[in-house]
Amino acid sequence: MLGLVLLATTGCQSTAFNRLGMPSPATKQGQVVLTLWRGSWVAALAVGIVVWGLILWAIVFYRKRSDRVPHQVRYNLPIEILYTVVPFIMVGVLFYFTARDENYIDKLSAHPAVVVNVYGFQWSWAFGYPQYAVKNPASSCPGSGVCEIGQMWNPGTKAQSLPLLEIPENETVRFNLASLDVVHSFWIAPFDFKRDVLPDHPNHFEVTPTSTGTWIGRCSELCGVFHSRMLFNVKIVTPAQFRQWIAAQQTQQNASGGAQ
Repeated sequence: MLGLVLLATTGCQSTAFNRLGMPSPATKQGQVVLTLWRGSWVAALAVGIVVWGLILWAIVFYRKRSDRVPHQVRYNLPIEILYTVVPFIMVGVLFYFTARDENYIDKLSAHPAVVVNVYGFQWSWAFGYPQYAVKNPASSCPGSGVCEIGQMWNPGTKAQSLPLLEIPENETVRFNLASLDVVHSFWIAPFDFKRDVLPDHPNHFEVTPTSTGTWIGRCSELCGVFHSRMLFNVKIVTPAQFRQWIAAQQTQQNASGGAQ
């Protein structure tokens, strides 16, 4: 049966089975998370095989054969040392790889290609690109226009215009996270990463997208009645498409400012 399983899964590099339940990563940082996840499973399976093997070995070779009381041993110093040293080594190895990958994921570059300001509020999102000075009219956001690109969702209607987050492929993107009211959490599934959005405590992280596509972003921290509808659209596009989109936003903003 084991041989059949190995044969059936040969060449399944791109399948969900190979990712062990994780979504396909869309960033370099997500790939690091996936690699650590796979390594943790390999380590757990290796320990499991050893433990299961010892259990089966004890069952087979030390099963009851008569009513005679087996030879009793008070202690076995080599085995006790082994049971103490091996777990320490295992924990140390797992700690090393976890700390190494966390440091890489949390690293902030000196000059990111794109900076996105993320504002979470009950119950929607707003995104701004300070490098390009693109902002929407203050009427679309709470807090006297502190928000930028985004539209507030009205709980009194069924219609919902989701805010749009658009970022370029193969460029470093920094997210500056801030909450206008309660604790939220910024989560995009193919990033394999999420970070809390806290009031009065800005958070930051960076990603480098590796593939284009469209996804739905979510708030993953219970933040009130309409938490489940606190969604936003995510688009990863080519750098040229991103520049065109920014130019269109600037043109729209200038037109709206002239009309006012």
